[in-house]
Amino acid sequence: MLTIETIRRAPKVLLHDHLDGGLRPATLVELARDAGYHGLPTEDPGELAEIIRRGADRKSLELYLETFAHTVAVMQTRDAIVRVAAECAEDLAADGIVYAEVRHAPELSTERGMSLDEVVEAILEGFRRGSEGRAITVRFIATAMRTAARSLEIARLAVRHRDEGVVGFDIAGAEAGFPPSRHLDAFQLIQHENFHITIHAGESFGLPSIWEALQWCGAERLGHGVRIVDDISTGPDGQPVLGRLAAYVRDRRVPLEMCPSSNVHTGAAASIETHPFELLRRLRFRVTVNTDNRLMSGVTLSSEFALLAGAFGLDLDDLEWLTLNAMKSAFCHFDERLALINGAIKPAYARLRYAL
Repeated sequence: MLTIETIRRAPKVLLHDHLDGGLRPATLVELARDAGYHGLPTEDPGELAEIIRRGADRKSLELYLETFAHTVAVMQTRDAIVRVAAECAEDLAADGIVYAEVRHAPELSTERGMSLDEVVEAILEGFRRGSEGRAITVRFIATAMRTAARSLEIARLAVRHRDEGVVGFDIAGAEAGFPPSRHLDAFQLIQHENFHITIHAGESFGLPSIWEALQWCGAERLGHGVRIVDDISTGPDGQPVLGRLAAYVRDRRVPLEMCPSSNVHTGAAASIETHPFELLRRLRFRVTVNTDNRLMSGVTLSSEFALLAGAFGLDLDDLEWLTLNAMKSAFCHFDERLALINGAIKPAYARLRYAL
């Protein structure tokens, strides 16, 4: 059985983490004071973290998203965004993460006059500062809100900054009633520019969302994707039977950006023990493990792996397999992926095995 200490020491890769969902509670309190934001329920960082976690754990994606009002309210100036991004990189590095792709919707940080480009530049500057001197690479995924109408603008923004640290484009927000095909022009622009697409799909809505993300919008990865299990049945012999969409996802090695604790909190899964992670892992889908929102769900990537290890008996080989899945699925260039796999990840796991 993996211990939390071993998991923390192991190199890990994070593909699905929201910048506005990972603020340090103390930073949130300080930035709220600086911004004159009076909406926090308490100024005690410990109490605030617990209140936000309880508020997010209401078995509804829409209710879960309400907790972001606090974090978005304080991410409206360059200095605040640089600080949040720098601390994000520091916290991920401290958790043993060697490569991360962190996302945010820049349109949410323009309420006090910042331009979209200024928001992205501040995020990238924060990542540079927080990564300096640490064994981590942090890249940015520009996200559009699927409930708004700025996705084409955000797609162009992502392409403009692709050589500065932006590695892809995403849409996020309430899924039901807002299918990815509503933003087809944005996805077509990204495809025409030979850029990368990941789409929140199959979290709070089912197979049609996943199908549209893949077949209409060109998604290379699925944000969450847990509802792909709706296309897996049980045969007369008790063995899993994959439907055509599930088989396509597995055959094409479409990465699933799974976020177990968040899925439980939003109601996408009933519990960690019944989370589709284990079935999909056994069937050898391209499963990856992620945090989604570290503040809202009260997690780190190490704690997510520890939960899964406790529920499903993961060992070090499983942890390495899941980490390699994520690194192979990253949006950075192939030579960078290969260098991290052969130069950092595999040697570190070999040393861990020897130490154990």
